[in-house]
Amino acid sequence: MRTLDDLLSVGVAGRRVLVRCDLNVPLGAGEHDRREVTDDGRIRAALPVLEKLLDAGARVIVVTHLGRPRTLFGQGAPDPEYGLSPVADRLARLLGRPVTAALDTVGESARLLADELGDGEVLLLENVRFNPGETSKDDAERLEFARELAELTGGEDGGGAFVENAFGAVHRKHASVYDVATLLPHYVGDLVRDELDVLGRLTGEPARPYVVVLGGSKVSDKLAVIEALLPSVDRLLVGGGMCFTFLAAQGHDVGDSLLERDQIDNCRRFLAEAGDKIVLPTDVVVAEDVAEDVPAETVPADAIPGGGKGLDIGPDSVRLFAEALSGARTVFWNGPMGVFEISTFAAGTKGVAEAVAAVDGLSVVGGGDSAAAVRALGLDENAFGHISTGGGASLEYLEGKDLPGVSVLETV
Repeated sequence: MRTLDDLLSVGVAGRRVLVRCDLNVPLGAGEHDRREVTDDGRIRAALPVLEKLLDAGARVIVVTHLGRPRTLFGQGAPDPEYGLSPVADRLARLLGRPVTAALDTVGESARLLADELGDGEVLLLENVRFNPGETSKDDAERLEFARELAELTGGEDGGGAFVENAFGAVHRKHASVYDVATLLPHYVGDLVRDELDVLGRLTGEPARPYVVVLGGSKVSDKLAVIEALLPSVDRLLVGGGMCFTFLAAQGHDVGDSLLERDQIDNCRRFLAEAGDKIVLPTDVVVAEDVAEDVPAETVPADAIPGGGKGLDIGPDSVRLFAEALSGARTVFWNGPMGVFEISTFAAGTKGVAEAVAAVDGLSVVGGGDSAAAVRALGLDENAFGHISTGGGASLEYLEGKDLPGVSVLETV
């Protein structure tokens, strides 16, 4: 794959460069009920590549998605809730330079502003998923939209280039991820390059002991990655909502905890195949509802009361998981241990995160809610070896799946 350094070496001053970023960040109500970014981790991760290009005199056109936009008043009308104005504001503040925001993706506003870009200036297109061509299953429709994106750069003959820097999107065969790379000289951004390097270490010959921590809501979401990793790991620690299906597979009553009955047989099979590799919680924090200030109690994992919902792993489980992590040389963590957004159920995730951070070796946080938890709980991001920006992409890489946004970069 050609790298960003390869592009910079031939010069970018005066050239328009389309950069696919992943600025899909959470928004909340700020002052005067204006929408504002509540976690700018993904924006900060995108900055180094943007700064390199801008400092070299490139005319940068940033394309990103935000959520899965709904429509208003019929097909094709984008919901303003998913507009990128708050993202443009935060990006400008972090870059320390103006960011011009287009009112559309490839329409009149985008074309006019792209043509007016000067050296070292940046344009942010509107939410790329507002255009149905972005996610279309129709190859021709997707390619046509990609052509319109590529034309914003002047095309290959006009010096245009494409940089893929959105690791969180490379598992999607979308127009701005895959198809546009077939139309322009394409390069892998530093963020994607680094992600692939780290994940490659996990799937190659990781230093041992190799411990994986999986959490999150559902076993079904992690089924393929468990299948892929179980033969190669030394320990697999299971927490979060998914642990209750494993506990049910052991014959325990899990009360009103999240339970995927159709996955019980799979969990039973994993437990039989893994022997002592799989480590489950020994105690859990339960409550009758998922809310702040709700009465909660810690109970043994095999004694969850009827009507109780397991919403976090307990302190004994944190100690058990920390002990398993203490001697590890390689760790991959994906998924919170509980409903960390509510303080009553955050201790398990925080305790396990601190144990992962203390590992004397490579510690990888697998993006998504795990990365969000690190920031939300006030943990030092620098204490971890690597924090991924793509939860789904990370899992699919570890599952051995093809990532369309990466494979297309391998073509000349």
